[in-house]
Amino acid sequence: MLYPYRASAAKNRMRWQFGVLVPPSFAAAGSEHSHQRTECLMEPRRGARLTVELRFLHVQRRTVQRQRADRGFEEVDELALSDRVLVPWDEGVPERLEVSFPVDELTVERVSVPFDLPACEVQEVVYENERPVGRLTRRRERLDGVLNLSAAELPGPYGALRLTAVVENSSVWTPPDGADRESALRRSLVAAHLLLGLDAGAFVSMTDPPQWAAPAVTQCRNEHTWPVLAGAAGAADVVLSSPIILSDHPEIAPESPGALYDATEIDEILTLRTAALTEQEKREARGTDELAGAVIDLADSLPPEVLERLHGAVRGLREVTSAGVTSAGPDGDGFPGPSPDTPWWDPGADRSVDPALDRVVVDGRSVGAGSRVVLKPGRRRTDAQDLFLHGRTALVEAVLRDVDGAVHLAVTIDGDPGADLWRAQGRFRYFQPDEVTPVEDL
Repeated sequence: MLYPYRASAAKNRMRWQFGVLVPPSFAAAGSEHSHQRTECLMEPRRGARLTVELRFLHVQRRTVQRQRADRGFEEVDELALSDRVLVPWDEGVPERLEVSFPVDELTVERVSVPFDLPACEVQEVVYENERPVGRLTRRRERLDGVLNLSAAELPGPYGALRLTAVVENSSVWTPPDGADRESALRRSLVAAHLLLGLDAGAFVSMTDPPQWAAPAVTQCRNEHTWPVLAGAAGAADVVLSSPIILSDHPEIAPESPGALYDATEIDEILTLRTAALTEQEKREARGTDELAGAVIDLADSLPPEVLERLHGAVRGLREVTSAGVTSAGPDGDGFPGPSPDTPWWDPGADRSVDPALDRVVVDGRSVGAGSRVVLKPGRRRTDAQDLFLHGRTALVEAVLRDVDGAVHLAVTIDGDPGADLWRAQGRFRYFQPDEVTPVEDL
């Protein structure tokens, strides 16, 4: 559900994008998948128990009916009330499955936990001025799945295990001719993710593993999901395996006053734009979903001091000086940074650096503008867009340094039809030297 939180908005007509596990029969005919696989490393203590919680949404279809004069009902596209406009809508019902096993059992044999959610239908009478004017009918289709768990010891002296958790949609459903994604979604696990917890022991970070665990981490298979450490910073007893890429210990900014359901939320912009919706748009949003109505009420009720906090926050302060910053010239030698009276924020005044001529040594080779490299984005500081570029070759356009002295390579991707446009606009992708490998000039 995205801003402007109305079912009629174009962006809300294609929904359920992440963590969707469709029935196997539908997966075989298209690009969707029916399972997700999590593999991570853990160091359990003697007698430890593993708790696994699967969370997902079960899609239910809501239809709207108006009460006729003969007290019967007829299905309609909308039912206008004084405070909202009710329309048909697919709702997500949160579901949870929690299991717990001694870790030792998982090393002996795989444990399978089947689950099923039966089909159901419920009706809700809609009142206006204390008299019934219509009703909502909610239908859910049957959904079957299985959670498979196993653990295997890693070779070596560390006493670590590789944990494997596979979630599968096992629903038996034969798509009729012309069946579309919307039909499959009602028999799918949506936004499926796992929480894994140890009551004694710790998990190993898959993003920033210790040196001894790095080789084993690279051998883990994670399909359609990615595990990160969760909970407070420094804790390692809980893992969140999510269908989107997160960093270890993800958290919501403390300034955020409530959920806006808009993926990468920009609270201030969304709150102000939501508050600026017309009254008719707000009625449509309230009739689309109760959660959308809560967003509308939140935006309308935030006091000025809360809105002010959304404008920005300072997490920490550090001193920024020009002293000690060095740059490498074409010969690879360092030379002093700008003089103390040169404003650090004015790159035009700093004659000690030249992005077009500066070079940096990577794997023993000098790299600068005109060099070609193979991209290997680091998991520790990347995003999904960069990961898609792993293994691609690119042309280095400039060598840049920030105020902390860190080096960044501005590149354009080989074969990108928009490369000339990005170059003309000075828009590049940026990687650090340890995220590239030099190649011979083509």
